[in-house]
Amino acid sequence: IMNENTEGKLHNLKLDVPIAEKFVQPMADTFKVLGDPTRIRILALLAENESCVTNIAETLEMTQSAISHQLRLLRHAGLVKFTKTGKEVIYSLDDNHVLTLFAQALDHIKHRV
Repeated sequence: IMNENTEGKLHNLKLDVPIAEKFVQPMADTFKVLGDPTRIRILALLAENESCVTNIAETLEMTQSAISHQLRLLRHAGLVKFTKTGKEVIYSLDDNHVLTLFAQALDHIKHRV
């Protein structure tokens, strides 16, 4: 989508346009899911290390139920995945695209704040 050699020069960025209609709603849905501070905090934790609901809840000082709800939304959006080992469920970012999207959003905000 973007040329990695652009060093922030907007006119050098390449986006596959027009965006195919089949991608518009899924993109909007992804940004909608990202529009919640708790989900941002969860993604930031998972960007560092995979984790279980208990650890995420303790770190964010929230209930396990609330964290499970947010993780379910992130999972349905394809932003996180989980693996099971016996009874233990470990969550992680779905893939490097999620980390890239997250990092780009953070970079965008850092230069504006």
